[in-house]
Amino acid sequence: MTRVNYRQARIKRHNRVRLNVSGTPERPRLCVFRSLSHIYAQVIDDTAGNTMAAASSLEPEIKEQAKKKTKVAEAEMVGALVGKRALEKGIKELVFDRGGYQYHGRVKALAEAARKAGLKF
Repeated sequence: MTRVNYRQARIKRHNRVRLNVSGTPERPRLCVFRSLSHIYAQVIDDTAGNTMAAASSLEPEIKEQAKKKTKVAEAEMVGALVGKRALEKGIKELVFDRGGYQYHGRVKALAEAARKAGLKF
């Protein structure tokens, strides 16, 4: 009987998605990473290899507000913050990279909040 290594399976899915999805200066990539307790988002220009904007649930402003809230609510705050920071840098259009995760739950909440903040993808 073989054991399923979920981390390896996610990385395989992410690599498969990354064959088609890459960020340019005009349309950078919004990349999501989700751990058991936190969520991270970065806006990346893959041609130059630069991170243009980032936000995570570890930041003091989110950590303080997120006390006694669900992880989905925390993900929404991260999405709104990364959207605000991207708009400050003049980024309006993105390519969404879900990182091999299902578009469901925290990943979906982050994406929807980024859209509400004014990003298009």
